[in-house]
Amino acid sequence: MAASVASGALSPVELTESVIAAVEERNPSINAMVVFGFEDARRRAEQAEAAVKRGDALGLLHGVPIAMKDLFNFKPGWPTTFGGLKAFKDHIADSTSNFVARTEAAGAIMVGKGNSPALGFRGTTDNYLFGATKNPFNLAKNAGGSSGGSAALVADGLVPLAEGTDGGGSIRIPASWCGVVGYKASFGRVPNVARPNAFATTSPYIYEGPITRTVEDAAIAIQVTSGYDPRDPNSLDEKVDFIGSLKRGIKGMKIAYSPDYGIFPIEQAVREVIDRSVRTFEALGAHVELIDPGIPVSQKELSDIWCRMSAHNVLQAMDGFRAMGVDLAGKDRDNLPPELHFWIEEARKQSAQDWLNDHHATSQVYDAIQSTMAKYDLLVTPTLACLPVDNTGDGNTMGPRQIDGIEVDPLIGWCCTYIQNYTGHPAVSVPAGLAHDNLPVGLQIAGRRFADCDVLAAAAAFEAAQPWAHTYDICASRHLAA
Repeated sequence: MAASVASGALSPVELTESVIAAVEERNPSINAMVVFGFEDARRRAEQAEAAVKRGDALGLLHGVPIAMKDLFNFKPGWPTTFGGLKAFKDHIADSTSNFVARTEAAGAIMVGKGNSPALGFRGTTDNYLFGATKNPFNLAKNAGGSSGGSAALVADGLVPLAEGTDGGGSIRIPASWCGVVGYKASFGRVPNVARPNAFATTSPYIYEGPITRTVEDAAIAIQVTSGYDPRDPNSLDEKVDFIGSLKRGIKGMKIAYSPDYGIFPIEQAVREVIDRSVRTFEALGAHVELIDPGIPVSQKELSDIWCRMSAHNVLQAMDGFRAMGVDLAGKDRDNLPPELHFWIEEARKQSAQDWLNDHHATSQVYDAIQSTMAKYDLLVTPTLACLPVDNTGDGNTMGPRQIDGIEVDPLIGWCCTYIQNYTGHPAVSVPAGLAHDNLPVGLQIAGRRFADCDVLAAAAAFEAAQPWAHTYDICASRHLAA
């Protein structure tokens, strides 16, 4: 799109109007976009077209319509509901998020915001204000979360790029269930500005990143959004050619394959797709070994730790909301699902020593992954332990409580993604194939700390060898049938 706009072959105005028309026609069936910025988009499209006609220097995303996420993600004058909280249905933002600032500086045209669960606190997308986001591959199923609206918009072909944020897998989880690419860079690669606590994004590590249909589009988005920001104390001051890494290939690389991290129960249907897909890396000249990274903490204990750590960030947000007249522990309590209230109370009860003990456990995870990455270039796993779940219709869709008879936390315990939110390693979810009923399965590729180019190279090589573009015909045929 950007190349066609730059050459004059494609009008930003016509392109934006076509995206708006497609959203108006198709979004009601998937409930992915919940804030509509069409008039702003039209104004920016006219400005983008004028810039082309003047012969201005154009950014990598000039004239490309994209979407952002409705969580802690802001564009001045646009509503922000913090994940479908009814008390904020009329709240208007007055600040700009990094993703918005940098993509718009590169010429992108923001058309709307994607749905998210309340405060992003689960791996599904559903809330009491907007309801569930439906999976474009099967409307009875959930799109995953917390960036589910973004992933569904991309999978359905409505925008080529949408923003995700990721505190436990929220870029990669919906990417897996919606059959798209979700990239989480090394921690610090893409700035994440938080206030009043500038260090709020470290326990667990929280990221911004792209959701796209192709690896190349993800690399372009990272090229645009990465780079130093003095407001982020963890921001990396380094220039990297992410786009250039796509043609490197992976011949000779050593890849560790763990089908379950040694701790997760995995649905057989997922395991079968991943087992087949991993062979692709061997065909590309890499050396693949089956491993157990030796994580000494159970998945149930680790998911409980994630919920407690994340609930501390929620408590901090609630303090700010209270100053705005919204009391999520009092008069506005019904804005949050009971599961989130449970973890908020668990976080309140924690002592300083309890908090330190949780960090001791996640340090063991870090050591296990670092030991693995000392021997291998990449670590490949399933992105998720299960296939997409049914939407419940009550605003409170969750994941499974058991997999193969083993208890998992329904909010995050079935997600093989939060491991990298404890460690800071780069990771991407790419489509591995379709299981029964044409439900997508995601393959997660993780790399060494700061070795983003290795991850992108592997993802691009995998896409070239095992392309998935044809799978989106399923989403298109659903609309034709309707």
